[in-house]
Amino acid sequence: MLRYQLTHPTILAALASAGHGSRVLISDGHYPHTTGAHPAAQRVYLNLTPDRMLVTEVLAALVDAAPFEAATVMTPPPEQPEPPVFAEFRSALPELTLDGLDRHAFYEAARGADTALVIATGDRRTYANLLLTLGVRAD
Repeated sequence: MLRYQLTHPTILAALASAGHGSRVLISDGHYPHTTGAHPAAQRVYLNLTPDRMLVTEVLAALVDAAPFEAATVMTPPPEQPEPPVFAEFRSALPELTLDGLDRHAFYEAARGADTALVIATGDRRTYANLLLTLGVRAD
């Protein structure tokens, strides 16, 4: 049996086959899941209904199972306030600083060959996309 909360077999397999520096995209329900990530990335669709699952729920399961060394968010235009979900990301990843990219730069980063896994959620919050970079085990 596993000792952490994450039990989704496809996500576990993708994390196990990814390595240091590989990226994991947790995307909101507005994200172009098919065209907004590298074609070779494993895709897991958890967006059965609106707001099921939330990006932050997926994040909680991932941080329990894998080490991350970087986190990148899609930032809104400068005239818009910071999305409240960013505070939730910071709370879940207290040792990391959120790096920000505008929408098109974020899409380009997610389309990179180092994106190993895309997890699509039904989260309706805008700018609730998070691109995580896998780190190394400390033990």
